[in-house]
Amino acid sequence: MEYGVASHGALLAAAPLAGRRPRLPLSPPPPTPSIQVGAELLLALCYMERYGFYGVGSWNLAVDRECKVRIWDEESDAQTSESVDLDWENLGFGLVQTDYMYIAKCGPDGNFSKGEMVPFGPISLNPSSGVLNYGQGLFEGLKAYRTTEGSILLFRPEENALRMRTGAERMCMPAPTVEQFVDAVKQTVLANKRWVPPTGKGSLYIRPLLMGSGAVLGLAPAPEYTFIVFVSPVGNYFKEGLAPINLIVEDKFHRATPGGTGAVKTIGNYASVLMAQKIAKEKGYSDVLYLDAVHKKYLEEVSSCNIFVVKGNVISTPAIKGTILPGITRKSIIDVALSKGFQVEERLVSVDELLDADEVFCTGTAVVVSPVGSITYQGKR
Repeated sequence: MEYGVASHGALLAAAPLAGRRPRLPLSPPPPTPSIQVGAELLLALCYMERYGFYGVGSWNLAVDRECKVRIWDEESDAQTSESVDLDWENLGFGLVQTDYMYIAKCGPDGNFSKGEMVPFGPISLNPSSGVLNYGQGLFEGLKAYRTTEGSILLFRPEENALRMRTGAERMCMPAPTVEQFVDAVKQTVLANKRWVPPTGKGSLYIRPLLMGSGAVLGLAPAPEYTFIVFVSPVGNYFKEGLAPINLIVEDKFHRATPGGTGAVKTIGNYASVLMAQKIAKEKGYSDVLYLDAVHKKYLEEVSSCNIFVVKGNVISTPAIKGTILPGITRKSIIDVALSKGFQVEERLVSVDELLDADEVFCTGTAVVVSPVGSITYQGKR
């Protein structure tokens, strides 16, 4: 069994796990199958192929071997891991309890302890902890995929580590180093490798969580922090699967405001969208697309993903200016689109442009690349 990290055009500067030898190079990967798709899915295929990313569904893509860091796992290579009794064909996107999770603590000195793997399960928190009283918490989301050769790949985990560090600074929290973050993710995936779905049947969703676990009564940063990584096998995020989703533009509720925390992955950003999302789903929509809180006419993002608008050869997406999460999938799509000859514009995108677009798609770790089939705005579909 091999384990790798798919990175942005170069090997990730992370050391192999202790006690394991590098795997010799593989033979050349098989050719990519020819699939007739629309522009948004073609872009997705190019993106996944270039970065060694394996999508949910029936795609079986070639791996860019230059983007992988290989780790030799003697134990798993010597014996087959115990299988998991799951219905991989109908996985859905929900929590499945796995075997282990990673936990590390940080005290007033700002340094995280050496983390440890513990059985997955409840944790103990003081009722006066910073995360419970003042929402001092951040999370990340990334995925591990199983390849046809038996490898397990991660997609750009160092980018998640850097984003968590940026968010932690905004929330007055210490954060693990990039190296500790990536190592924690690797350890957690290795400990739960039997839960990584078979190729093309889904992925192992990885949830790093940073929270103020220390007790605090007055409004202030917590004196202690806990860093946790847990995982769950998942299928498609939207019930539509790879079919186009249906969005409604929200002009009453807003996800973020200038000067707020919209650009970081803090837990409170997601609780605030639940009401609008609940109303939309009760009406049959897949999700909500939010407008800016000032002019109420420029696109921001969907509840859990970024938005792209295609018109001719131009792909436009809202610029990152403090109210939109800088998505890692978003960043990768922009890179690949430029390399394929598309013109990409990061700017203010009005709702009128959205309604006049040739194509629209969403991007994110959970949703991967999801084509949008319809937009409803002020009663017009």
